[in-house]
Amino acid sequence: MWIVFSLLAALSAAAVVTLSKIGIKNIESSVGFAVQSVLIVIVAWSFVFFQGHFSEVQRIDRRSWMFLVAAGVITCMSSLFSFQALKMGEASRTSSFDKVSLVFSVILAIVFLKEKLNWQLAVGVTLMGAGAIFIAYSGDTK
Repeated sequence: MWIVFSLLAALSAAAVVTLSKIGIKNIESSVGFAVQSVLIVIVAWSFVFFQGHFSEVQRIDRRSWMFLVAAGVITCMSSLFSFQALKMGEASRTSSFDKVSLVFSVILAIVFLKEKLNWQLAVGVTLMGAGAIFIAYSGDTK
């Protein structure tokens, strides 16, 4: 089932890139991100309330808060960088280069989460990283 949700996340991310590129055409990229961020907060907390999980907020321990806050700050930085790249470049090239994060995610998971590296993962990460770089540097498509 995680594959279905991962594919839905990927499809949603692709739609976000396209819609964001159109949306920030005539405005500063950070303003566009700020508008989206407000909507993200509203939608995210709506899900928490409608699913009946608001009481779980009280059960979050200090360590989890620290990691969630750090991840939130880094998410904002990542999005601001992505929006700026999107404003400056073509959507197909900037969004593909952004996917080099897969390589970094695997490395961080191996180092910090002690996940195992096998040959399939190594080959897949190499191919995806190489593909993202090839697309990003594919030349002007206009």
